Amino acid sequence: MSTWEGTQMVESIDLDTYGTRFREDPHSVYAELRALGPVHRVRLPPPEDMDDTYVVVGYEECRSALRDPRFAKSAAAAGFAFHEEELIGTHLLIADPPQHTRLRALITREFTARRVEGMRPRIQSITDGLLDEMLVHGESATARRADLLEAFAFQLPITVICELLGVPDIDRSTFRRLSNGVVASPDQEAERAAFEELAAFLAELVEAKRRSGQGEDLLSALIRTTDDEGGDRLSTAELRGMAFLLLIAGHETTVNLIANAVHALFTHPAQLAALRADMSLLDGAIEEALRYEGPLESATYRFATEPTELGGVVIPTGAIVRIGLAAANRDPGRFPEPDGFDIRRAAQGHMAFGHGLHHCLGAPLARVEAKIALGSLLERCPGLAPDGPPGEWLPGTLIRGVRRLPVRW
Repeated sequence: MSTWEGTQMVESIDLDTYGTRFREDPHSVYAELRALGPVHRVRLPPPEDMDDTYVVVGYEECRSALRDPRFAKSAAAAGFAFHEEELIGTHLLIADPPQHTRLRALITREFTARRVEGMRPRIQSITDGLLDEMLVHGESATARRADLLEAFAFQLPITVICELLGVPDIDRSTFRRLSNGVVASPDQEAERAAFEELAAFLAELVEAKRRSGQGEDLLSALIRTTDDEGGDRLSTAELRGMAFLLLIAGHETTVNLIANAVHALFTHPAQLAALRADMSLLDGAIEEALRYEGPLESATYRFATEPTELGGVVIPTGAIVRIGLAAANRDPGRFPEPDGFDIRRAAQGHMAFGHGLHHCLGAPLARVEAKIALGSLLERCPGLAPDGPPGEWLPGTLIRGVRRLPVRW
């Protein structure tokens, strides 16, 4: 299949032809694509199952695309109607300036570095409690084995983000089902159903917080906050959208950051031994894990608002653009020997949290959680080791993570 863009014939690559390899080892597929060029017109495999999508796989081209205002985050700007904005409300990941500028200014008044730093003792306390349950008190303690994803990597971020937002006693199993349904659904119908159920929950949560008006949590603060000039504040739909963003993005990415870091250390035992011998390497290990197997395979969709040349390819108006963060982080032009995992590497400049205007607002919190989680886990479990192969990788090209991570100690 091919199409003419300007005077250039752009071949379309059906990524489904790569079969299971694209899910199990997308890095090898991206490397093959990058050898052919930094930008490609593709058909995404299920569950996205989308034709005429442009995938960016070169580091410099990804950085450029993430900064380019012609690639809009709002689907409406390119004539699309995506159910996320319709059901959930507007949030930072689907807004462009000046709306994005306004939303980010209101949110950063409350979601500050000081608030994140103030959470360190509580994050450590939650971590210690979860490890006590896994290692000492729980059923897995006797067997000395557990699914680390279920017992720890999932539990820590959801507890932290729920306390941050003031979400009372959420049904964790239900939330995990909805969260996975939103970011890694097996099909579009299931994805929409997850969005609808989550939207109803968030609407009730925002209304309950508004009625109370007393909480010191972040969501209550966002309901009360106004700017210094005109008294602008977040609307009900915007509050629902921001609650969605903080709950899903703040939880899902950190779950997979922790699990992927442990998985990378397991598959590189010399690096694990080096880290155990010198825990001052922990910050570097986390940054290398973010580069090597970050929790986001791609940035969320962008939409071309005009014909735009990128990497020698003209991307037409209305095209959907997927910026490959994982592909950029394995570009040998930026990171020598990119398929190696080296905790002493200078991994700065990786794009695991994006780049530019939409750089992840929650990156500092994710790093704090990951450092406390990984440091405490290795300290408390000197014999930590894999207990068989991990579960399959999640479907889709957005989230990069495994479904389970069996360990023993």
